[in-house]
Amino acid sequence: MNEAFLLTGGNLGNRMDNLQKAINLIKQHCGPIVLQSCIYETAPWGFTDQPAFLNQALKITTDLSPKALLKALLNIESILGRKRAIKLGPRIIDIDILMYNDLILNSNTLIIPHPAMAKRKFVLMPLAEIASQKVHPVFKKNIQQLLDQCEDELSVYKIPELN
Repeated sequence: MNEAFLLTGGNLGNRMDNLQKAINLIKQHCGPIVLQSCIYETAPWGFTDQPAFLNQALKITTDLSPKALLKALLNIESILGRKRAIKLGPRIIDIDILMYNDLILNSNTLIIPHPAMAKRKFVLMPLAEIASQKVHPVFKKNIQQLLDQCEDELSVYKIPELN
């Protein structure tokens, strides 16, 4: 079995419900969820004129290849109503592959580890909660070290009443 770390997020509709629906579909189509972080509310990154996001990191085990996992996750996004209108814009759901085993992959359709994860606090905070000592295969630093060195100043906080 393979180990994959995912980040789910969304800022449209019932955000909590959408994250839960994504979890259920990931279990059904990709493999069991081994760990999941708390839910974090995060300021939008990049395109800032939009509502705040809810984000959650997941660790799954899967027998899918990286490209098959991507295909399954894109299908889940589609099932949940994701429309790709504005790059970095509002969305019902987004599911990113952050890491897959210790793989380094750079293809036209998929880059693993996620190329921007070390620059985004909204990725590193929930990921550090479930995998603080996991070493990033490119930067050779663990997730906690990447979070400690992250210069992203956007608001990210754990939502206690949802966890």
